[in-house]
Amino acid sequence: MVTVVMSSLLLLGLTMILSASFAWSLANDVSPFLYFKKQVIWAILGIVAFITFSRLDYRRLRGWGYVGIAGVSLLLLAVLIPGLGTTAGGSSRWLALGPLSFQPSELAKLALVLFIADVFSRKDPKAIQDLSHTVLPVIPVVAVLAVLIMAQPDMGTTMLVGAIGFGMLFLSGAPLRYVAVLGGAGAAFAAFGALAEPYRRARVLSFLNPWADPLNTGYQTIQSLIAMGSGGFFGVGIGASRQKWLYVPNAHTDFIYAILGEELGLFGTSVVLGMFAFLTYLGIRIARQAPDRFGMYIAAGVTIWIAFQALVNMGAVTASLPITGVPMPLVSFGGSSLVVTLIGMGILTNIAKQSRPPAKK
Repeated sequence: MVTVVMSSLLLLGLTMILSASFAWSLANDVSPFLYFKKQVIWAILGIVAFITFSRLDYRRLRGWGYVGIAGVSLLLLAVLIPGLGTTAGGSSRWLALGPLSFQPSELAKLALVLFIADVFSRKDPKAIQDLSHTVLPVIPVVAVLAVLIMAQPDMGTTMLVGAIGFGMLFLSGAPLRYVAVLGGAGAAFAAFGALAEPYRRARVLSFLNPWADPLNTGYQTIQSLIAMGSGGFFGVGIGASRQKWLYVPNAHTDFIYAILGEELGLFGTSVVLGMFAFLTYLGIRIARQAPDRFGMYIAAGVTIWIAFQALVNMGAVTASLPITGVPMPLVSFGGSSLVVTLIGMGILTNIAKQSRPPAKK
């Protein structure tokens, strides 16, 4: 079932990318199929990766979390070096791979899941109650990744990395007093990061009242809401969006859910929300039935990652949360996000294949 839901979201994403990027491409005098073709290439690479990891015994990934964290940290440093990293929109997040580009911070999510799963699965469950066996091995790694990603800067991915670490720490059975303190510290760090820079502070204030500055800081939120509201129940039809004609910024990336709402209406957005909810349920079930603790932690980590990222994206598009620049998994344009997400789905599928049957009541 994971494969069915994943494939449905992927096909829907390709369709919506073709529709949402059409107007921007024409306005910038490039092929209207440019972003669609790029995403198809990444999708093919991602599907190959998905098939590979769905057939690879997840137990063979033990130890790779440590290598992944080290490698990702070096790549995150590389994007900050002028001449190596590619800067766009005021952020240095990409490394060029010929005609394509790759975002190392996306790989950081997967590396962190594998690292934490390996650390906690090797420990005696009773030892996890000890601070030195839970918080200390995990939090320094999360902190290093967060600092490197914030240096790009990328507040949204930093929040996702923190959510993965916090969520897996909670599921490990760590003492709630530690979890509560860390949760408070993480919230304080997020608040400081959101208010420290003028442009991020403007996003927060515009989220609270976008109509206070409708032509500047509140513009994207207002146009997104107009798109969502214009769709009605069944939408105006695929390809018929009016807001994609340069009204909604980032229509084919972070705000593709708004164009989806306009073209497919409340029905379409509800179906997508339902698919992510069902995917989350499947991930929880796979984690509960995993053959061992390593598989359980990986399945839980991947589920937290996908569910939280989808929730943050939908929240930003519907003005329920501040804009963070987080793409919708499997749907938004973005090659590195798509490939890494499909790798995570492949590992989840392999764990599901080896899951224990549910206990009879």
